Amino acid sequence: MQEQNIFLENEIEANRYAAKCLVICSFVCGAAWILTLLRIFTMPVVIMNTAMPVIILCFWTPYLLCRLTGDNRKWMKYAVLFCSILGVFILSSAMPKHGVLVWTLPLMLSCHYYSKKLTMITLVTSQILFSASIYIGMYFGEWDQILLDAAYYSGPRVVTRQNLYDATVFFVLTRAAALLGMSFICTTMAGRTRRLLERQAKDSEERQRIETELDVAQRIQADMLPCIFPAFPERPEFDIYASMAPAREVGGDFYDFFMVDERHLAIVIADVSGKGVPAALFMVIGKTLIKDRTRPDTGLEEVFAQVNDLLCDSNQEGMFITAFEGVLDLVSGEFCFVNAGHEIPFVARDGEPFAPYKVKPGFVLAGMENMKYQCGSIMLSPGDKIFQYTDGVTEATNSEEELYGMVRLEEVLKMNTGKSPEELLPVVRRDIDAFVGSAPQFDDITMLCVEYRKKMADIRTGTE
Repeated sequence: MQEQNIFLENEIEANRYAAKCLVICSFVCGAAWILTLLRIFTMPVVIMNTAMPVIILCFWTPYLLCRLTGDNRKWMKYAVLFCSILGVFILSSAMPKHGVLVWTLPLMLSCHYYSKKLTMITLVTSQILFSASIYIGMYFGEWDQILLDAAYYSGPRVVTRQNLYDATVFFVLTRAAALLGMSFICTTMAGRTRRLLERQAKDSEERQRIETELDVAQRIQADMLPCIFPAFPERPEFDIYASMAPAREVGGDFYDFFMVDERHLAIVIADVSGKGVPAALFMVIGKTLIKDRTRPDTGLEEVFAQVNDLLCDSNQEGMFITAFEGVLDLVSGEFCFVNAGHEIPFVARDGEPFAPYKVKPGFVLAGMENMKYQCGSIMLSPGDKIFQYTDGVTEATNSEEELYGMVRLEEVLKMNTGKSPEELLPVVRRDIDAFVGSAPQFDDITMLCVEYRKKMADIRTGTE
């Protein structure tokens, strides 16, 4: 389908172009006619007065047909080539000494349709009519002294066997050979260009298929991340908001948040090495494993140890994940976390601005088997917030190759500490966009913010 569309568009453009070329040729013929009438050219006036009106009409007909019926008709290319061949035939018959030169016109026009078959039909027709025009020109067209001298004839134009033989040997065959050589170049060019267009059509169709599949993958990836906010409207103990903007159709960053049980909220933010489809597929595996292994009776250091070993078992491409996971106890306010080579979070105490919270980074996931991870904790009070992000935020680069950096991030967080998570993240993104300007986005930009609003009434869970 894509290939048909490309050749159909080309055919319409070729019709327009060929029609305009023939109009230009008609002006050239008209100028030659006028110069003949002014006795500047020495061609016979009677012959010019007879031939030129018909030639000009032939050359104008395709343009008029395009304007009246449209240039997208299937028969238009045949009309264009027929009119060009007919006009050139009359011109060649009237002026046989210019035969080879004018007969290149229909051949050149046929090449623009990139059809070897059409060009060959034009060539065969041109060769036949070209030969006929030389014989006709001997007796009715412009006096070709070279032809007559070669035929040893200088009297009245009469048909003799010797004249026809000499014209055939010295002119028809030699000039036909020259025309055949020119046509070989034309047909070769037409065939080569058509193959290029066919390859382009296939590449375009394949590119469109890939783009369609990437669009589907992007929607699937977006659906895998929690994207309905407020996420837990029935839970007044906390407020949470997150966003992810991939640098390509699909990205390697991901975030997640879910209730481990009635009193524990888990948050995850991670960054897969690389970009595009491989990173997105590895992201799905990592996200699924982390969520599946996070349980109330399992420490976060053990969760990451298990996930790391599982990822190493199926990591032939040598990819890795930097990840941060935290679990908030909604009753006590204790926030336990584990960091696998990820960025340090920002913490805002109630009534105080955001500030970076130093945590030990640990080793990345899927980098090496049997790694040990350490779990840390921080006590949160109602009103405290935690902001976490991927390196696409701090490493956002403007056109002058400057990084957005931790300092700018800390400043914008400080100025907007009082905003809710849903209000804060768009402000940070706008600040990043203003800094980056027109420079392209090279990495995924992912952010997550959670606010601990109030303590949950003490309840007993099955694990206590």
